[in-house]
Order: sequence, then C-alpha cells, then structure tokens
Amino acid sequence: MLATAVIKVASFVAIYLLVKQTVYQNLDRDLTLEALKHSNEISINDNKITFKNKREWEEIEHQEVQVNPVFIQIFDEQGNVLDKSPNLKNLSLNYNPFIVFGGHFNDTFQQIAIRQVQLPIEKNGKIKGYLVAAISMEGANATLAKLFQVLIISFLIVVLVLYFTSRYLAERSILPVKIISKTVKKITRTNLKERIELPTHKDELYELTTEINGLLNRIEKTLEREKQFTSDASHELRTPLASLKGTLEVLLRKPRTPQEYQEKINFSLQEVNNMSETLDQLLELARLETHQTQQGNHLVSLEVLVDELISKHKQNIKDKELEIETRFLTKELTEISRSAGFLILDNILSNAIKYSKQKGKITITVSKMGLKTKITIKDEGIGIAAKDLEKIFTPFYRSDSLNHPHIKGNGLGLAVSKKAIEALKGKLEIESKLNLGTTVHIKF
Repeated sequence: MLATAVIKVASFVAIYLLVKQTVYQNLDRDLTLEALKHSNEISINDNKITFKNKREWEEIEHQEVQVNPVFIQIFDEQGNVLDKSPNLKNLSLNYNPFIVFGGHFNDTFQQIAIRQVQLPIEKNGKIKGYLVAAISMEGANATLAKLFQVLIISFLIVVLVLYFTSRYLAERSILPVKIISKTVKKITRTNLKERIELPTHKDELYELTTEINGLLNRIEKTLEREKQFTSDASHELRTPLASLKGTLEVLLRKPRTPQEYQEKINFSLQEVNNMSETLDQLLELARLETHQTQQGNHLVSLEVLVDELISKHKQNIKDKELEIETRFLTKELTEISRSAGFLILDNILSNAIKYSKQKGKITITVSKMGLKTKITIKDEGIGIAAKDLEKIFTPFYRSDSLNHPHIKGNGLGLAVSKKAIEALKGKLEIESKLNLGTTVHIKF
C-alpha cells in the first residue's frame, strides 16, 4: 500500500509539473511573439522611445473584442514608463530591474495573475530601454488548479480502491492459513488423529499442509511406538523382578541347605544379569534413537573384530557343537568403528548361535560391492516365519517365542543393530525361511 501510494504521488507530481511546464511554454511563446512583433513598431529619437502608428493601434482595439488581451509597455533604463499600449489606459505594468538581458516572470496586475516578458531595446549596441509584454494567467491557473484537483481526487480514489481490494484479497489468501492455525490448536498429545484439510489449489499452502499432515503422522507413529516401547519394557523388566522376588521369598520361608541357597542365588544372579543386559540395550537404543551414539574414532579391521566375537561366544559355540566358517573375499583392509561394529555384529552373531540347531553351521562372509562393504552372516537354524519378518526390528518383538521358551532373549538385539547400522549410513536386511535358517546382510 505504502509503496503504491508513493509511486502514485510521484506519477501525479510528474504529470502536474509536465502540464504546468507545457502551459508556461505556450504562454512564453505567445508573449515572445507579441513582444517581437511590437518591437518592430518602436521609434527611438533622442533617447525617447515611442510606438509608431499608435493611432491605428487604438482604432484596431476599438474595433475588436479581445478575449485575452496582451499588454505592451516601454521603460527606459531606469524603469520609467515611456509608452504603453492603449488597452493599459491609466494603468501600468511593473518593471523588473533584475532581468537586464530579457526573460519571463510572473507578476500581478490589478490583483490578476499575469505572465510577463521583458526584452531589452538596443541601438548601436547599447541598451536604451525595455519592452515588456504581459498576458493574463487566469485561464492557465484555472486549468492547473482543475488538474491538481482531479489528481488529488484520483489519488484518493485509487488508494481507497487499492486498500479495500488488497484487504479483501489478503483475507481470502490468508484464510487457509487461519484454517491451518485453527486445526493445529485442536491437536494435542491425546488428540493426534486430527488432520488439516488440504486446500483445493496445489500451491505453496497445499505443500505446507501436506508437510504438516506428514509431520503429524510421524509424531503419532512415534508416540505410539513410545507407548508400545514403554509397555514392553515394563513387561520385560517386571517378569524377571517377579521371578527374583518369588525366589527370595521362597528362601525366607524356611531354612535351606547350602546347596539350595547356592542354586537360588545363582538363579537370582542370572535374572539380575538378564535385567542388566536389557537395561544396557534399552539405553543404547535410546541413544541411537536420538543420534547420541558414542562410536568414537577408534577403527578396527573386520577380520580382527570377527575373530574377537567368535572368541567371545566360544563356549556357546562349543556347547552346540557349531561349525563357524569365515570367508574374506576382498584383499582390501576394511575397517569399522569398533564400538558400532561390535554392537551390530555381536547381536547378530549371538542370535545366529542361539537359534542354530545342534551341530549346525554358521558362515560369515565379508565382500566388496563397489565402494561399499557387505557382511553376510548365515545360519542353518530354526528360521523366521514370513509373517514375522516385517516385525523383527520392533523392540521386544520375538518371533514364536512360546515355541522355544528355552532360548533366552529380550527382542532388543535386532532393533539396536538396525539403529546402529543406520547411524553409519548403512542398511541391514534379513532373509529367512522357517526351519531352514536365516541370512543377515549388512551393507555400509
């Protein structure tokens, strides 16, 4: 509004000044022509300047009706009136001592605005006097005043029309934003089902609304996962606590033999270790969820890391009589962050060992795919049902856990591994067939 008003003011001022200049130029041209015409009718005798044929001039004025008369007057060098046109009668024009070499200027005559031209009268290279011609400016001033009035009224009308039009258009254009704001105010932690209605036109507001709805979908899913996670975590921790409490209560009911005390204490310690492991993995998963991993800059080769993990699970491998085969299909030294790599491979190898059948085989393969490294861990264990494959990365989810209660676990390992590999900008994929085994592909 302000910018448009300034532009309009500048335009109207330019129009007014242009018209005013044109009017003055026309008046000055007419005055100059009249002054030059009458300068040829001047007679100079002994420094006395008069008009020739003044009687004929008077007769012409008596015979014609002059709507816009021109007044002519002669001054000497001191500004004394020497002669004048008959239509001036007893009146006289003003002499301007500052216009020595001729020029145009505004003046008043009988309280009427006039435009004058003052030309020097020369003889033998010397100025003998001045010829002044004047014409009324009332018509020109009336025209300029009318133009000024029209421009002012036009400016006010344009600004008012622009104001109401802009206000109307602004209200219409901001209406979708008001709808978005109104809908967002309705959305709370307990009411995340509300969504913003998409605008009709696929413009910037449509894209904004789509993004907001997408954000709300992600927030809702995150909170649902949080609720489920809290529920599952509570269940996983409540079960060993209840078992631990029951065991200790049994010990207190009556005296036991040292062997019984030792057995129950070992059981209790195992439950405490299970809870400690669960809490550690919960904390690690929370750090990975918020991208607060403490991977560090310490790198280790995959060959060394794989050997360390096999050594760590040596007893479990021996108990199940498993065959471990490692294949390094690349001669390049491949390194990975020790903490992240240990976290990822330990969980996956631990699962492969737990779910392998007695005297089964586990194959660990390291290869290159262009610039990326691929690690494949394949077992010949109990496998995973097809319907469960899409859920295995959900925290605390265990496929058919009731069918193999002897296999201990909390369902956090794969969730932690997936988050950790994503932190390395990699991918984790699983292929499995029930009773035939599972293959895990890690690419980074």
